[in-house]
Amino acid sequence: MKRDLLIVLGAILTLCARGELPAAQPKSGAELLKTDLMGVFAHPDDETGMGATLCYYALGRSNVVANVYCTRGEGGGNMVGTQSGAALAVLREAELRECLSQLGVRYCYFLDQLDWAYTESLAATLRKWGKEETLGRLVRLVRALRPDVIVTMNPAPYPGQHGHHQAAGVLATEAFEAAADPHRFPEQLTKEGLSTWQVRKLYYGGGRTGMVAAITVTNLLPNGLSPAQIAARALSSHRSQAFGAFGGGMGPQRPQSFVLVKSVAPYGRPEVDLLSGLPAVDAKVSPISLARPPAISAVTIEFIPRPSVARYRQWVTEQHIEHVAAGFIADLPLVAGEKNAVKLAVRNSSAEALTGTVRINLPAGWRIDPPSLPVRVKAGQSSLLTAFITPPLDNLADGEMSASGRFQGLWCDTTARGHPVPHTEAARLNPPPALAGPTKCWEQLRVHRIRPADLVQGKVASEADSSGSFRIGHDGKSLFVDIEVRDDRVVTNITPNDIKGHWRSDSVEICIDPAAGAEDTMGCFKVGIFPFDITGVVRAARDADANQGPIEETAPSMKLISRRTPEGYRIQAAIPFREMGVSPGKVRRLGFNLIIYDGDKPNAALGENINKSRIAWSPRSGVQGRPEDWGRVDLLR
Repeated sequence: MKRDLLIVLGAILTLCARGELPAAQPKSGAELLKTDLMGVFAHPDDETGMGATLCYYALGRSNVVANVYCTRGEGGGNMVGTQSGAALAVLREAELRECLSQLGVRYCYFLDQLDWAYTESLAATLRKWGKEETLGRLVRLVRALRPDVIVTMNPAPYPGQHGHHQAAGVLATEAFEAAADPHRFPEQLTKEGLSTWQVRKLYYGGGRTGMVAAITVTNLLPNGLSPAQIAARALSSHRSQAFGAFGGGMGPQRPQSFVLVKSVAPYGRPEVDLLSGLPAVDAKVSPISLARPPAISAVTIEFIPRPSVARYRQWVTEQHIEHVAAGFIADLPLVAGEKNAVKLAVRNSSAEALTGTVRINLPAGWRIDPPSLPVRVKAGQSSLLTAFITPPLDNLADGEMSASGRFQGLWCDTTARGHPVPHTEAARLNPPPALAGPTKCWEQLRVHRIRPADLVQGKVASEADSSGSFRIGHDGKSLFVDIEVRDDRVVTNITPNDIKGHWRSDSVEICIDPAAGAEDTMGCFKVGIFPFDITGVVRAARDADANQGPIEETAPSMKLISRRTPEGYRIQAAIPFREMGVSPGKVRRLGFNLIIYDGDKPNAALGENINKSRIAWSPRSGVQGRPEDWGRVDLLR
């Protein structure tokens, strides 16, 4: 037997040497598209968080990798030119394809939805895109490409998590089952020649909790480079998004983490391979429960969270993926220094009515009224309680809130995070201040400080590096804001025909929410102000609200002045209430925030994104897209 095998091998080698073996037939049709790993993202450059892993499978293991993007990134900034909107999308797609070719990603597709602005709202994103239509487009690609594994973005509404990123994660999660269901988007089966397809495994990037896979990306490939190094070079292709300087880096040196969300295939404990247990035979695939069985309790209690969190909790339950939300702590925005109505729900799943008392514990310095709440809950029903919580006026630090209850021998408890936001008043001014005139009218108003510790993003070295103060008032027709910024290196790198993307340079952003706590910015007025363009003129543009663009077009009656000061610059603004869609006679309270952006890069190129830090009156990661976490301003009569 051994001798016969050697003869066969020898014959094969002889034919190879003569070039007489038939060439391998190229794949075609459905087999050409068969994919091992699919990434689902919101924008070009979102693959940066897992680019080294994609490279490991594509180049290190010769797997077929395909990426799908919800948008082409037309709502982003541009540090290498003046293209914006649809023109920017053309540029960003070219950068993306350059990046993916280096990573070894074979296919790239788009769902052709609009990248309309930065938002923290999943609901607003899916409303604008059309959830069912967008899901159908993704399901079509899943059925056509037949990926064994999908990797995507975590859809949890953490502070700083872009709403478009959340949407990509939600769509990928729902496509896992929808693509295998013949009742979902049946026209793809009857009219387009596709078949149902069951993805084997689904992962979220980041690995916060649950079954985590850790992928090593530092081992060298045959070309002498590691996936991490290749990814660092590839990701520098996204030059319009300020990744150009990363090309010489080593890339991530730690394993890249993923949490297993859904699976119909065996998986390792711990996981070291996203493709473990594959390929799985179609006839044998069946859902594997990854969620821990819910604790059975006759009575439960919870703080009623903000709407986005409530919907997220309901969604993970419907998707049977409660394990991915195990470490998620809901928080509630609370106005500092005043009573906030906080609601709690007590649910009784027993067969008899329960009577008991709920007690709430707060951080030191916080006040509660009343400290305990008696409650009676009928069998199989819920009872809603209201407590009034007052965080201290001078401390915006988050605080843990806990509630516990005893009901006829049964005990339950819950926790949530209280997030205090600042509060002030806008005095009525008569006469209104002249922007370029004497400062006496301004000086009667209260000064609000923004210090280096009030950090949204980045690092601030000192008060001289970046800090500020503002005053605010109104005259019944306009809101007046006086802003003094300390900045020891004021950069002017924005040209007059490039008034957008204020985060690229030194600027301030005024955020106004007529609803005083809206979930998204679509009803808000957000304006970014460059104190000086390269000609020395103050310029501004609305951003990430429902009417974006230079104020000459979107808020033509808004007035601005800016001048240099010994320590930085001073901006004064008059914003008519009609530009905000506000009737001051009917609206007493506004949501409000002021964000200071600092660059500090000497000899910055024109239009270059030099964003180094952001500080704010009401600071939090991603706060520019989360009006619930802005401060509150009361308009005095």
